[in-house]
Amino acid sequence: MTEGTVAAAGTLADAGERTLHVGADRPIRISTGHRILHHDGRCSRPHGHNYEVSVAVTGALTEAGWVVDKGDVTAVIDDWDHRFLLERGDPLVEAFEASGDGDAVVVLDHPPTAEVMAVVLERRMRERFPDTVSDVAVTVAETRELRAGH
Repeated sequence: MTEGTVAAAGTLADAGERTLHVGADRPIRISTGHRILHHDGRCSRPHGHNYEVSVAVTGALTEAGWVVDKGDVTAVIDDWDHRFLLERGDPLVEAFEASGDGDAVVVLDHPPTAEVMAVVLERRMRERFPDTVSDVAVTVAETRELRAGH
């Protein structure tokens, strides 16, 4: 039996953990508005960014042959595309709802900074991904100068 035959005979679980990188060389772009309600500077005004998001998902390979389906990663990110991120308690939440655009808002429990966005996206992915996933790391670039992640 050749080495290739032995490797093919093993299960995918024998392969150990692997990492899927989505957006490493070409980040996923979303256009999202936000404001930092209690900021003393310009960021307290409603504005938007073309965010760039990259994700690393680590875990055991599934029988489908991947850590997770790339579409499952992008679906979580796409939930925020062309939406407005606001902190719970921001009066703009009510204004969007009163105007009939309540579905355009994503309400977060914390200020919608790039750092918070990365944490929330990681948590949302972990909730949707299978138990075979051991780690999710998201990086959010708000501008070319500002990038947050772990």
